[in-house]
Amino acid sequence: MFDLYRALRGLAIGFAALSFVAAAAPDAQNARVLQRSSGGDVVTARKIAAALLARTLPAQLMRVRCERAAGHVDCGLIVSGTTFHHALDLASWNAEIASLVASAYATVPELDEVDCWATVPLDAGKGAVVSGDFAQPTSATVFSITVPRAQRTGVPKRLAAGEGTFWDPAFRAALSKGTNG
Repeated sequence: MFDLYRALRGLAIGFAALSFVAAAAPDAQNARVLQRSSGGDVVTARKIAAALLARTLPAQLMRVRCERAAGHVDCGLIVSGTTFHHALDLASWNAEIASLVASAYATVPELDEVDCWATVPLDAGKGAVVSGDFAQPTSATVFSITVPRAQRTGVPKRLAAGEGTFWDPAFRAALSKGTNG
């Protein structure tokens, strides 16, 4: 009887530990979603962030920001231009951006526009003012694309042709050679 009690107690502790581990994973995911979602329509931002962050992305998604005004819903996706989970070249970068935009529209079909841009940190210098009237920039945009709902299916073609995109020449050149960020 004593051994049966020990065995049942051990099983109970094991199940409790398993349920704790299983519960920890979604909580960690939720923390990432909460930290990376912002804007006036944070509910939509969280929904899109949860969908996008459910998989490991080649380029790090830094922020999802959604705004809603007069029935118009915009979503901004900010991607790191320096933190990649594996090497990217121009073709794989374009595929990743197209995938992010398509996933945002698939998650929230009523979006009117998705803007996606990549930033890199800048060294403002030691002691530089980084806020206020005399602020020095701390990041630079190296890529951007705006995709209205009517053009959402043509993103891969637009990226390949460079239509409606902004590219920093050095960032594009690095991607053309392949880079780890």
